[in-house]
Amino acid sequence: MCGIVGYIGYREAYPILIKGLHRLEYRGYDSAGVALLKKDGELNVYKEKGKVSNLEQLVESKDTSGEIGIAHTRWATHGEPSRLNAHPHVSQNGRLALVHNGIIENYASLKTFLESKGFTFKSSTDTEVLVQLIQFIQDEYNKDLEGAVVSALRRVTGAYAIAVIDKDFPDKIVVARNSSPLVIGIGEDYKEFFFASDALPIVEYTNQMIYLNDGEVALLKLGQKVEIHNLDNEDIDPKIKEVDINLDSLEKGGYEHFMLKEIYDQPRCIADCMRGRLLPNEKRIVLSAINQHREKLLRAKRFIIVACGTSWHAGLIGKQFIEQWCQIPVEVEYASEFRYRKPVIMSGDVVIAISQSGETADTLAAFELAKQKGALCFGIVNVVGSSIARASDTGIYTHVGPEIGVASTKAFTGQVTVLTLFALALAHELGSISQVEYEKYVQEMARIPEKMKEVLKADSVIKDISRTLTYARNALYMGRGFNYPVALEGALKLKEISYIHAEGYPAAEMKHGPIALVDENMPVIFVATHHQLYKKILSNIEEVKARNGRIIAVVTKGDEAVKKIAEATIEVPATLPATAPLLSVVPLQLMAYHVAVFKGLNVDQPRNLAKSVTVE
Repeated sequence: MCGIVGYIGYREAYPILIKGLHRLEYRGYDSAGVALLKKDGELNVYKEKGKVSNLEQLVESKDTSGEIGIAHTRWATHGEPSRLNAHPHVSQNGRLALVHNGIIENYASLKTFLESKGFTFKSSTDTEVLVQLIQFIQDEYNKDLEGAVVSALRRVTGAYAIAVIDKDFPDKIVVARNSSPLVIGIGEDYKEFFFASDALPIVEYTNQMIYLNDGEVALLKLGQKVEIHNLDNEDIDPKIKEVDINLDSLEKGGYEHFMLKEIYDQPRCIADCMRGRLLPNEKRIVLSAINQHREKLLRAKRFIIVACGTSWHAGLIGKQFIEQWCQIPVEVEYASEFRYRKPVIMSGDVVIAISQSGETADTLAAFELAKQKGALCFGIVNVVGSSIARASDTGIYTHVGPEIGVASTKAFTGQVTVLTLFALALAHELGSISQVEYEKYVQEMARIPEKMKEVLKADSVIKDISRTLTYARNALYMGRGFNYPVALEGALKLKEISYIHAEGYPAAEMKHGPIALVDENMPVIFVATHHQLYKKILSNIEEVKARNGRIIAVVTKGDEAVKKIAEATIEVPATLPATAPLLSVVPLQLMAYHVAVFKGLNVDQPRNLAKSVTVE
């Protein structure tokens, strides 16, 4: 939630900051702002409600000069979206400007204290409290900026990634993090520094990055190496990593929306995800994560998957893989609930955290709880160097590239792909899967990218079908077996970007309540590809038909039985039951996309949502 970006160096800061804000806008778009500091100490702050483009319009005729600056795009937590609540926030004496991603939990008591000291507040945010607290400490104890920031953060409870500039010292920026991501980019010979919530806004300027850890504070001063210390003032040795991101992935590449581009990217992304891991010619899967921790994984008595949102749906599919092939019990938990219900975690457990960003606050906290209990922590993330990746004992990157659209698409199929490979490889090591079955799935996984391309060729058909959903107020999504989580994911996509209420159900559960909703106005989307429960779901479709429900079905190519019943069908190539989700989810992604476009909605930036949920 929220995105921050900053620069200090020899270039004009504003163009870098505004471009960075556009690349971070998927993290929040309730308001945006920028603070620019000149060498003579003049500080200009511009803020505006709404998207970054609104900010650009505001500053068209303003002074945007300065070689140091910080900027922010907001997802509102404390305080409604407004210009007053937008970041950066400025101290009462006008000396300091601060941007913040996170939540200061004890802001109310700090605010009361500061008011007793004569401070007044212009906004209703928790962030303004922090900048006023830093000023108070500077004034009261005659501390420099770094010292004041450290002292203030010692009094703070909550999550934060912050950056602070001081007009009296226009040659430095202080940044810090706790439970919210922050990455520092290092320019040549330390003549310039960049920082942001993730690497995307700054990777075109440098590939040399430092990922701050929790409780660390960094001083960025021109001409000097980055100084990092913790809140106990202990020096930390900076670890510089080289980051490789394809810049083309940050552009739409001729597509109308990032979401559409990312849906169409999936065949290539899945191929990238499997490259070097799936070896079809050798009929085997090679995963270093299993080789490195082979004994612990083979001895595991239980797997616990923790995730949120789309990643949770991927986890439900992964559960079926591991239980079916490895014969090991699996629990799939919402990370937000898991960490608070005093879960029983044993030292022999393996806890798998799934997160696209690798920064999901609830998932990270659940992961850290598992580590404290002695479990083996296995991360499945997309973003290299992210917090969950660094907290993992081992894990697998999905390698699907940056996902800009807020509604996750290629991240989901990447996660399902990794879970498939992991479960198959582990089962093979355990000897719990036959060699014939193992090789059959290895060969089929190699075919999936081409079969995905075939699904995408039906886009025009899917678009026409989607028109019928445009004016729906509700929808039901039904699936069984491996396709039940796909139904959940399809419903989530429709909710996220078209704002149509939709629910996913196991098709057999329809008779236990949801069928009461079925009438001639209720679209019911069945994921009904061929598998061992096909005849069962065919009966479920008949039950909806008998009640005049509007049936749209995703079916295996050549299916005639469902075609006779349904209002419309979308065909996907035949595949094995466990690989069906990788194909059956694609029409549902496209359907949600087209409905949103028909409704004239902002597909890439749906209301009230953000890409990376870094606060509770």
